[in-house]
Amino acid sequence: MSAKDKSPSAEADLRTNEKKWSKPLMDAGWTVFPSVIIENQRQLGLDAMDVNILLHLASKWWNADGKPYPSKGTIALAMNVDPRTVQRRIAALEAAGLIRREERRETPTGSKTNVYHLDGLIEAAQPFAEEKLAEIEERRAIKKAKAARKGAPKPKLKLVKSDVDDD
Repeated sequence: MSAKDKSPSAEADLRTNEKKWSKPLMDAGWTVFPSVIIENQRQLGLDAMDVNILLHLASKWWNADGKPYPSKGTIALAMNVDPRTVQRRIAALEAAGLIRREERRETPTGSKTNVYHLDGLIEAAQPFAEEKLAEIEERRAIKKAKAARKGAPKPKLKLVKSDVDDD
């Protein structure tokens, strides 16, 4: 993320992340990736290799319109795996409908790296996000109700006379 892309909220988050990760690490670059995908990777049919590849794609996706286009070789080198492994996993992610590859062909020079669209992953993760948001809202409502009870005046106790004789 570049300095000119930072909103006030993003800057506050960056400062918080600098405290966690250190300023040099954050200054070297950082990636936004939805936690709900990590938390539900099994349900989404993703293994560790898939998540790692998706993280690499996300790290090259800087704005909504500019889809990522890293080479399979670059991803493979960073992961210390064979490029063919990355190619197979990307093909499996595409077959599962989680990503879509867009070829970029140039006649004189052959082809450029593929552009990757993550719309399928976003759509597949949406129900998990909605479920998580409902859970968060439910926790907020419970917390609010407890806070309201704490601030409410306590009922006054009244002495109740018993009908039973105290002989």
